[in-house]
Amino acid sequence: MNWKTKTYFFGWLAGMSLGLLSAYLFVRAAEDDGEIDGQEIRVNTGTILSLALAVLGLIRQIAEAGNKNKKKK
Repeated sequence: MNWKTKTYFFGWLAGMSLGLLSAYLFVRAAEDDGEIDGQEIRVNTGTILSLALAVLGLIRQIAEAGNKNKKKK
């Protein structure tokens, strides 16, 4: 397996794990607040927007780490 395949695999694994953990924590927090009584929980647009911006910032940092690694060689 070359370095690109390993990077894609571990990126996929990390993304899947982070997504699953995030969903678990979201559901657990909603249950702790007593918000779940058989009905769907809605997340407001502002929360989704702030999460999306945080994810984009994280992706940008990861991309910059790749550029810095390339410059060191």
